[in-house]
Amino acid sequence: MFVDEVSVSLKAGDGGNGCVSFRRERHRPKGGPDGGNGARGGSVILVCDQNIDDLTDYKYVPHARADNGEPGRGNDQNGKAGKDKRLLVPPGLVVIDEETGEVVTELLDLETEYVLLKGGTGGKGNASFKSSVDQAPRKFTAGTEGEEGSYKFVLKTIADAGLVGLPNAGKSTLTNRLTKARPKMGAYPFTTLQPSVGILDYPEEHARASIADIPGLIAGAHKNKGLGHRFLRHIERCNHLLLIIDFAGVDGRSPTDDYKTLINELGEYDPALLEKPRTVLANKIDLPAATDNLNAFRAEFPDIEAMPMSCQNGEGLEQLKQHLRPLAKLLK
Repeated sequence: MFVDEVSVSLKAGDGGNGCVSFRRERHRPKGGPDGGNGARGGSVILVCDQNIDDLTDYKYVPHARADNGEPGRGNDQNGKAGKDKRLLVPPGLVVIDEETGEVVTELLDLETEYVLLKGGTGGKGNASFKSSVDQAPRKFTAGTEGEEGSYKFVLKTIADAGLVGLPNAGKSTLTNRLTKARPKMGAYPFTTLQPSVGILDYPEEHARASIADIPGLIAGAHKNKGLGHRFLRHIERCNHLLLIIDFAGVDGRSPTDDYKTLINELGEYDPALLEKPRTVLANKIDLPAATDNLNAFRAEFPDIEAMPMSCQNGEGLEQLKQHLRPLAKLLK
């Protein structure tokens, strides 16, 4: 199961109370105040971790809280600070305050940490209030409550390139060919029901590029039809869009119409997507009618480069790898 949106309730730890205590020892009738301070409560901290792929853990355990700080004790003993609650989350996470609807933060880079909720501060014991005019204070302060809130966690996939296309265009087959990712393949619509990210290696340059296989779009996706908004948002953070189209028209569709549908859906969902660099992949070029359809496409869209290829027999894959090389990042 792939989970990319959950609601969670989180609570930071409360601060410990200060202590009122007086030293009582034999032969020391004026021991004085010795109440220690309470400790701070633990904070709720989000940690961006490369080993976390989705939000499944938070679907089944949507509540979390940090530890409370310990209260102060006699004999000038301060309490022990509450342990922070560190929540591991995937890169690309958007945190939204459910009460206000505002975006609180976005975690994009690995190992990034964000203090979402701060723990309460500890109270002061009576030893802290001792003075020349009040040598036996009975005052103390209580610890403050830790912050709490309800949030929506929304995941947006981060990848160098995103494969976008209508159902049965060949996205998953291409992902299998280019990377070690193994999304499910099948000759029926919506075989892919969840985004998957594969890695395209360039070993001779010690570099790699990430490619996201986005589930198929249909006309009306921007209105939440089909898989709709749930997966359109995974395209937002891809640096380069690969529009893969069935140029053989296996399902009786027109490649030019498919292209227009994809462009329309992307633009209606977010016009900024049309500003991203994109490449049209003319898939299934090995099948009958594909070459004629490619020529017709080029005649209608002369300024758009369509790269002929076949995910089935490997034609054009090497050219595509070289085309994507500028996206690759050096390994650290």
